Amino acid sequence: MTVTAPRPAAAPSSASVPSARVVITALLATTFLVKACGFAYDFLGYSISAAHGTTAAGAALTLFGVGWCVGQLASGAMTDRLGARSACTIGLLLAAAVCAGLTVASGLNTLMLLAFCLGCTMDVHRPAVSAQINERLTNDGARTRAQGWVYWVSNVGISLSGGVGGFVAQAHGYRFLFALNAVASVAAALLVRRTLTGRRAAPRAEQAHVTYAQIISDARLRWMVAAAIAATTCAYGLISVLPLVMSADGLAPSAYGTAMLANSAAVLLLSPPLTRLLVGRDDRVRYPIGPVLAAGSLILGAAMALAALQHTIVGYATAAVLMVPGEICYSVAAGAFVATAAPAGAIGRYQAALSVAGAIASLTPLAVAGALTAGGRPLVAGLLVASAVLGALACVPLSRTLRTADTADTAEPAGHRPVPY
Repeated sequence: MTVTAPRPAAAPSSASVPSARVVITALLATTFLVKACGFAYDFLGYSISAAHGTTAAGAALTLFGVGWCVGQLASGAMTDRLGARSACTIGLLLAAAVCAGLTVASGLNTLMLLAFCLGCTMDVHRPAVSAQINERLTNDGARTRAQGWVYWVSNVGISLSGGVGGFVAQAHGYRFLFALNAVASVAAALLVRRTLTGRRAAPRAEQAHVTYAQIISDARLRWMVAAAIAATTCAYGLISVLPLVMSADGLAPSAYGTAMLANSAAVLLLSPPLTRLLVGRDDRVRYPIGPVLAAGSLILGAAMALAALQHTIVGYATAAVLMVPGEICYSVAAGAFVATAAPAGAIGRYQAALSVAGAIASLTPLAVAGALTAGGRPLVAGLLVASAVLGALACVPLSRTLRTADTADTAEPAGHRPVPY
C-alpha cells in the first residue's frame, strides 16, 4: 500500500497580498470616511443641549471623553494582540450600532450611556492605522510622512463633518446625521475587512514590551502624552468648546458649520506649504520634535482663547482658521514620534497612548460649561491659554529624554533606529 505524504501548505501568493501603497491608501480613505461622517460626536452636544440643556450636554460630552479613554486603551491592546484587521472591524461595527441607537434614543439616562459607548468606539481605528503604517513601511521617513497624512486627513474630515453636518442638521435634524454616521461606520468596516490581511505571525522578539506597564516606563512617551494632553485640550476645543459657546450665543448649527468649513479650507490651503517647511525631502522632520510641538500648543491655545471671546460667526470662523498652523505642528510632531519611537509589537499601544491624550482633553466640556457659568468667557479663555503654556513647558523634558534616547541609540550597533528630538 502506498502512503502519500501530505502536501505542505502553500505559502500565500504575493499577488494576494495588497501592496503597501494600496493598504496605506485604504487606511487613509477609512480615516477620512470615519472623520468626515463622524457627525455623532460633532453634534451630540448640540442634540442633547436642544432637548436637555447645556449642562446635560457638557456632562454627555465628558462621558464621551471617559469612554474615549477606555476605548483607546482597549483598541490599542486589541490591535497588538488580534491584529489591525480584526480590531478595526470589530470597533467600527460597534460604533455603527451605537450611532443607530442614537437615532431612536430620547431619555437623558439612555443618551448618557450612549455617549459613553460612542466614546469607546468612535476612534478605535486609529491604533490599527498606525500599526499598519509601521508594519508596511520600513523607512522612518516614509512612516513619518504617512503618519502626517493620517493627521491631515483626520483634520480635513473633522472640519468637513462639522461644516456639512451643520447644514444637514438644520435641514433634516440630528437623528438623520446619526443614521449617516452609522452607515459610514459599516462602510469603513467593510473597506478594512476587504483591504487588510489577517494577522501575520510575529517573531517572539517583536512580542516584547507590549504591556501598558512596560510602555509607561518609557519616559519619552510619558512626557509626550503630557504635552499632547495640554495641546489637544486646545485643539479639541474646536469640537467641544466651540459648540457650547456658540450654542450659548443662540447661533444655529449652520453657524458652527460655517466655522468648521473655514477651518477645513485653511487646512487644505496651509497644509502643503507648512508641511514642506517642517518636513524635508527625505520625509524627516527638519526641526526637533519638542520645539515643533511646543509651537503648536501655543498657537492652538491662543486661537481657541480668541474663539472663546467671540460672539459672531465671522469671529468664530477667524479663530478656527488661526488654529490651523497649530494643528499642523502637532500633527507633524505626533506623527514623527509614533513613527520613530514606538518599538515593534507595541505600535498600537503607543498610538493608543497619544489617542488617550486626546480623549482626556475631550473631558473638558463639563468644565467649560461650569467655567462659563462661574467666570464667563474670560475664564474659559484664560484656562485655554494656561493649558497651552503647560503643553509648551512639557516639551522641555520631552526634548531632553528624546536627546538621551538618541545618544543611547547612536552608541548601539547598526540596525537601531535613531529617534529625532
